[in-house]
Amino acid sequence: MSLARKRILIAKPGLDGHDVGAKVIALALRDAGADVIYTGLRRTPDYIVRIAVEEDVDMLGLSILSGSHKELVEDVIAKLREADAGDIKVFVGGTIPVEDHEALLKAGVCGVFTSEMKIDSVIGAIDRELAEG
Repeated sequence: MSLARKRILIAKPGLDGHDVGAKVIALALRDAGADVIYTGLRRTPDYIVRIAVEEDVDMLGLSILSGSHKELVEDVIAKLREADAGDIKVFVGGTIPVEDHEALLKAGVCGVFTSEMKIDSVIGAIDRELAEG
């Protein structure tokens, strides 16, 4: 597995103040060879999309624990499309109830990852998604 030369933005949208999971994923992606940018806490969808476009990322990971994952994902994906950046793949992780996974996939995310998943499985899924183009 190699994510070399792939640029991935990890973002914390909304008011959630817990970022341990986001940092764990960011470090694991970096260790797998990706160039990782982390936005920090409490970022707006507008800010996240602006950074994703400016940094020319291949993928955007949203870490959400606040329970507002559906609204935040839909907002970020809509804003990516408005910015003519709809080709940036989006994944979401955090506290995501199983019953919401299908809705998030239909909204346009390429993967939903939770804390119960093994890091290697998450990184492998991200790698496969980026390899598919």
